[in-house]
Amino acid sequence: MVEIRAEMVASVWKVLVSEGDPVEDGDTLIILESMKMEIPVLTEDAGVISQLKVAEGDVIQEGDLIAVIE
Repeated sequence: MVEIRAEMVASVWKVLVSEGDPVEDGDTLIILESMKMEIPVLTEDAGVISQLKVAEGDVIQEGDLIAVIE
């Protein structure tokens, strides 16, 4: 089980995966927006999205849980 956490305060601009989706190393899970910049959140592990804890429009804080991959 791998937890993907936010590295900065940002808004969730786009969610590209859903629970149950398979992902590979390097896949983009979501795109954050901060100070008019788009920041992709990538996975470094292959697996299946077991939990997705954000939705488009959410404001997340540094350390917040984004997703869990099993």
